[in-house]
Amino acid sequence: MSRTYTFKWRDHHLKLGPDPLIMGIINVTPDSFSDGGKFFSVSAAVEHGEKLVQQGAHILDIGGESTRPFSDPVSEDEQIQRVVPVIEILAQKIRVPISVDTTKATVAKAAINAGACIINDISALQTDNNMGKLAAKANVSLILMHMQGTPENMQIDPAYNDLLGDIKTFFKTAIARAEAAGVKKSQIIIDPGIGFGKTVAHNLTLINHIDMFHALDIPILVGHSRKAFIRKTVKPTDNKKDLSPDHPLVEIGTQAVVCELATKGVHILRVHNVANTVATLKVIKALKMNSIETGQSGLNPHLKKNKPKSNVSKR
Repeated sequence: MSRTYTFKWRDHHLKLGPDPLIMGIINVTPDSFSDGGKFFSVSAAVEHGEKLVQQGAHILDIGGESTRPFSDPVSEDEQIQRVVPVIEILAQKIRVPISVDTTKATVAKAAINAGACIINDISALQTDNNMGKLAAKANVSLILMHMQGTPENMQIDPAYNDLLGDIKTFFKTAIARAEAAGVKKSQIIIDPGIGFGKTVAHNLTLINHIDMFHALDIPILVGHSRKAFIRKTVKPTDNKKDLSPDHPLVEIGTQAVVCELATKGVHILRVHNVANTVATLKVIKALKMNSIETGQSGLNPHLKKNKPKSNVSKR
């Protein structure tokens, strides 16, 4: 069962748990693995953000630097030029919190000034020493993600002594690092970093055991949408080419993982297709409510049992 938390920003608040919230992805980049270039212009990114909110997104995550495997870093100035105009406009148009996906404090500060209230740092404060202090001073939420290596090298033979134990220890250290910088524990969210320095088997194991991280008493975010482990898993055996991230089979695989994560109490699901995720979660909730109403037997209370007929005939 998912623990519940309350995320506060400015004069708003958002409940995390027991049902997952949906974080819609906006990549203001020319080279992101799934939708690079589609929302690179300010107008396209803003239009997409409004659409995601209309479809049911509870949070928007906006990034100006691709972190796909083997990607190159983008300068701070370039990131600011990409994301700040989008955040400024969306912050005036929507009432859901906006997250900025960056490892650079300068970018995060500009984004916060523009209206963002969450920092999504895939390096868990290890890239920029000023990020923790900025999050504390601005009193914004902070997402700490696990990554082995960097985007440039993370998928070159990733290995662990104890996958789950190593990542749990990483989070304990990362949380302590954030608190030492002045960030309140109530403002921290953790992300196990699906696809960031992990093999297919690592990712599947993490998803199967994601509920073990509830022991840290921190909200959990997972970003699995369209990633390579899904593409490799659903790829037909006779298909020599890799499936594109927006292939229908990949979306089916993404939603299958949504089902698993929802039943394991994950608080935030970071996805590309918000509409499909909303539909999946509606069905999961309906099934859960039906189970509660009817008991473990799953019998519909509106259906009456027929009395069994006796094999003994009356005289």
